[in-house]
Order: sequence, then structure tokens, then C-alpha cells
Amino acid sequence: MNFEVRRTIGADHPSLPGHFPGAAIVPGVVILNEILAALTEWREDSHVTAISAVKFLAPLKPDQPFTICLVVSEHAESQVAFRCRVEDRVIVEGRLQVRYGSN
Repeated sequence: MNFEVRRTIGADHPSLPGHFPGAAIVPGVVILNEILAALTEWREDSHVTAISAVKFLAPLKPDQPFTICLVVSEHAESQVAFRCRVEDRVIVEGRLQVRYGSN
């Protein structure tokens, strides 16, 4: 089971003015927030309990569209792999621990 969604972090995002002035890049925490929002969009009953792994492989620039891909592990539904791409280049990858339901 997988899910893909496209996102863009606008140049007017409040985190950008202080993040490398003159050569802004989107902070990793902003990208992670978009990943978590995508998970909730896909599975409304999901709750992240841990970020098991994350690697930032390349910077994301403001106004640069990127794709978030989420994949549930074949071995454990509580593990969701994520990958963010700009065109065909992976910029972020990792794994989430997730629980489902209202608790």
C-alpha cells in the first residue's frame, strides 16, 4: 500500500528568512512536517510514535515542487517508509513508526 502527493514550500514561508539568508533552503523540520501531514491526509487515524530514521540527501529550495511517497512495510503495518523526490532525485528518505486508531 502506498500514497504519493506533491507539495511546494512557498518562498514566503515564515521559517525561510533566517535559514541561510541570500541562499534560502527549506529547513528539514518543515519537510518533516509536510511528510506527517501527508500521512494524516492518507490515513486520518494515524499517529506517529517515532521517526525511526531520516536522511537529508539534498537541499530543497523554496518554491521547488517535490513529491512525498509513503509506503507501508510488507512486514509490519506500523512501519511506514517515506521518500521525497525533486523530479527523479531523492532528497529525503526515512521510516516512521505509526499506530492507528483514536488512542
